[in-house]
Amino acid sequence: QVQLMESGGGLGQPGGSLRLSCVASGRITTNNLMGWYRQAPGKERDLVADITDGGSTRYADSVKGRFTISRDNRRNAIYLQMDKLKPEDTGYYYCNGKGIVTVEDTAVGNYYGRDYWGKGTLVTVSS
Repeated sequence: QVQLMESGGGLGQPGGSLRLSCVASGRITTNNLMGWYRQAPGKERDLVADITDGGSTRYADSVKGRFTISRDNRRNAIYLQMDKLKPEDTGYYYCNGKGIVTVEDTAVGNYYGRDYWGKGTLVTVSS
């Protein structure tokens, strides 16, 4: 019903910048919370940053002051501007949408929606 498509990963230099994008497609009626998660090799998937449809944001301590999450509600899109990159930022970045409600959900009385994940985009920070 809903697909999350990430783009923008790749190789970044230490101290450099990258920008990730994620667009949610589908017949979406409610999309409250979207975010980015990171999974480094051999580690669990952890929250990097998330943002509500009202613009409230939350960041992992490790990225505060370096990463900025933003959102375009009309496009159901979120972005992650990553500045001052560090090698430890390396990993797969996954877009997540929590409680996304679609027309199909409403038709069957599911007003809480579902959670969705993108397939991930690889970010490698190395000189």
